Amino acid sequence: MLGETSQQFADNTSGAVSNTMTTVQPCEIPPSATLRAAQEKGAFADCYATDVKGTVSLAEFVEAFYTTSLFKVERKLLAWFAGRPATNTDAARLGDGTATSFSAWRVESRSEEQLLIADFTGRTQSWLMVARHGTSQTGAFTRLYFGSAVVPRRSSSSAAPRMGLAFHALIGSHKLYSRLLLQAARSKVLANQATRAA
Repeated sequence: MLGETSQQFADNTSGAVSNTMTTVQPCEIPPSATLRAAQEKGAFADCYATDVKGTVSLAEFVEAFYTTSLFKVERKLLAWFAGRPATNTDAARLGDGTATSFSAWRVESRSEEQLLIADFTGRTQSWLMVARHGTSQTGAFTRLYFGSAVVPRRSSSSAAPRMGLAFHALIGSHKLYSRLLLQAARSKVLANQATRAA
């Protein structure tokens, strides 16, 4: 990476984003999703999905998601600026249900298929879900979902809650980052599958 020219770096980045746009797609929040509660209360909420062959458990997905190289950057930033470090072991414990918090987040709800966590300010939520599809004839696959919710800020008791200028300025970056995070998690799930099969 350090030896790349600026053009090579741009080409590689463009290729990664293009691949993400193909394998990760925005979608409606599923009816059973715990993320819908925030949306129904007026929060901004979005959802992305990607498919992986075979069966993937929620524990596998959660651990993969929070241990990718991309998410580790966010973990380091939270450790430096918010004093909330987290390790790969912490991510595994979040995945298997033995932890009720992870870095800046606490578990809001959990089931066999989905996990909803909220940040310590209560203004954002992250949601992960696995949904198994297919048959022995057509081949089993798992749909991996990732979504976020942002609760509007209320400036006074009488004013309607508003998202704020920063939210509107950053929404495009948020959408791209969400897709890149899910793509990175998908790649890690596939790599873990390949390691187990070897």
